[in-house]
Amino acid sequence: MRTERILITALLAALVPAAAAHAAQPTANPPGMKPLSDERTVTRWAYPGNHAKIRSRPASSARTVGRLHWLTEDRLPEIYLALASWRDEHGTTWVKVRVPKRPNGVTGWVPRGALRDFTIVHTFIDLNRSTLRATLYRDGKPVMSTRVGIGTSSNPTPKGHFYIREKFRVRGQPVYGPYALGTSAYAPHLTDWPGGGVVGMHGTNEPGLIPGRPSHGCIRLRNSSITKLYRLVPRGTPINIHD
Repeated sequence: MRTERILITALLAALVPAAAAHAAQPTANPPGMKPLSDERTVTRWAYPGNHAKIRSRPASSARTVGRLHWLTEDRLPEIYLALASWRDEHGTTWVKVRVPKRPNGVTGWVPRGALRDFTIVHTFIDLNRSTLRATLYRDGKPVMSTRVGIGTSSNPTPKGHFYIREKFRVRGQPVYGPYALGTSAYAPHLTDWPGGGVVGMHGTNEPGLIPGRPSHGCIRLRNSSITKLYRLVPRGTPINIHD
């Protein structure tokens, strides 16, 4: 019995420091985290400042979930939506960002110095897959609503919280209409976006298919609607896709 008590005491002594060290590690959403975006009326985004590793927690020892990169798949400047910030015990400020990659919904932390100055937007897109309608809000007030075409049941447009990463004029490809907006969403299977994977919002040369579910994951709008949306929507605008 005495031997057993000695062994138990030694085991507890070894476990207590380990437990304390584990408790000292910051969590994915540490106490005192300050929100930077509500993804409705105020949203902040930034260009990357370097190729810093994106961590699962605000700590340099945390697991890597990606790296900041300069360009999108379309070779346009990449941007990152900033969700929150937190300062660690060493005085380093960390920023939680949405990470444009598969699987959808990845978030991570980078040092504040890895991002350039924040840009603030006040717009938000709500896209309802059940009603096949997208509504643009500015400062919480609707300014535009339009019917859309989305992915089929076998190649659905994904649900989740995303954002507009890029905007560009489409030339010589009428199937995509006059303008396109690239998002941070990725189709689970296929996509009709050039380069594969990215869910885009674009026009169409088949307006009779809207509203409907004609795509491989991308969001189609009539050309008049994408032209108006292109003028009204800045990069960094969050998108909530839901049923």
